[in-house]
Amino acid sequence: MICGIGIDVVDVGRFMEAIERTPSMRTRLFTPAEAELPPNSLAARFAAKEALAKALGAPRGLEWHDAEVVSEATGQPRLALSGTVAARAAELGVTSVHLSLSHDAGIASAVVVLE
Repeated sequence: MICGIGIDVVDVGRFMEAIERTPSMRTRLFTPAEAELPPNSLAARFAAKEALAKALGAPRGLEWHDAEVVSEATGQPRLALSGTVAARAAELGVTSVHLSLSHDAGIASAVVVLE
């Protein structure tokens, strides 16, 4: 059963301008492994975290570092949940998290489906 769906779209250029204006955003939003990625991948990961928050009902108190986009050996992206995010997912009865990322022509997007 689907517990939640979220989608987000990010303009890569605008997102990176914001990161350059406020460098602390990088460490506040991303884990150390994520923070080192190139702009397209960074924007896609931000979109994934936003889409996940929407799928979870956007409750207050979710910590950015409690959702990390990791890559399987196949290259497929996966969301690793911990702390506040894992607790909210458990509260909703989530047993599976599906993630799709895309970036092209200066736009990054993500879709999250919770089962």
